[in-house]
Formats: sequence, structure tokens, C-alpha cells
Amino acid sequence: LYSPIKHWKVGPGSKVAVMGLGGLGHMGVKFAAAMGAEVTVLSHSASKEADARAMGAHNFVLTSMEDWNKPLTKKFDLILNTVSADLDLDPYLNTLATDGTLVIIGLPGKPYAINAGTMLNGRRSIAGSMIGGMPELQEMLDFCGDHNIVSDVEIIEPAYINEAYERTVASDVKYRFVIDAKKF
Repeated sequence: LYSPIKHWKVGPGSKVAVMGLGGLGHMGVKFAAAMGAEVTVLSHSASKEADARAMGAHNFVLTSMEDWNKPLTKKFDLILNTVSADLDLDPYLNTLATDGTLVIIGLPGKPYAINAGTMLNGRRSIAGSMIGGMPELQEMLDFCGDHNIVSDVEIIEPAYINEAYERTVASDVKYRFVIDAKKF
């Protein structure tokens, strides 16, 4: 998440939305907030609002509500899509400001269908981002140290791996599982 946030020059005055507050999304919220952006979490799960705000989100929008996107039309400069589920991107794309970009970080199970009219209305862009190289990794680690940013993890034993998988599928992770390798 650090790489696209740096690439799109997020900082004070930037309006950033993070789709999904999971293993990737929670770090996107922390990074963007620490860089001074106005951060909005877009989530289908109302139970994550308090966590989102504690991580630095200024706003929380429940995407399971009908017409959730209407008040957000042309609001965001950058949307970080950390969701790996298949979903319709059109409502999210409509929230991009002129020259805004939606960055795909999560891997969906099938290709996205894109409405050309939505893209044309405001010179919107869709991009993808993986991790940066070693210098950027070191920069991220230094930034995390300077801003006391850590990933929220739940440490599990190897015997719990099947249950952890089921909880991951059910979106019941706060926010990453880490296997205790000493227990192998």
C-alpha cells in the first residue's frame, strides 16, 4: 500500500478512499492518514467503523447501503481497491474526481467489467500496483518507525490454519493472521 500512495503523491489536501478494511486496507488507512490525507474507508461491514476511525480514517461509508456513492460523486483523488472479491467497480469509479485514479491492489477472482462512459466522465484512470523495490521498502520501514505504524495481527498456531482460512473467507480477521513458526 505504501508504493501506490507514494506514487500518486498522497499528502495534505489529498482525498483518499480505501476499499476494504482488511489485511491490506488497514495499512492503507494508516499510511494515507500519516501522510496527511483525508481518508475515507469504504466497507460493506458496519462493524469495522470504530477500527477504521482508530486507525486514522476521517470518514466511514457503508457500501451495503443503497446509493451509498451518490453523496460522494467526484470526491476522491485516489481510491485504493484492496478487495479481492468480485464486485462492480462502477459505483466506486463514480466517486473519483477529475483525473482521479482507482488503484487495484487486491486480486479478484475474475476480470472487472468497466463502463466506458464512467471512465470518460472526468478523465478517470484505473491502475494496478504491487510492491516497490528495496529502496522503497526501506523508506516504508523508516516511515513506519517514524510514525509508529504497525500491522494489526492475530498470531495463530499451525494447527489453526484451516479455521484461519475459513475466518479469512468470512472476513473475520483483525487484520492479518501470522503463523507462530516456533510451533511447527
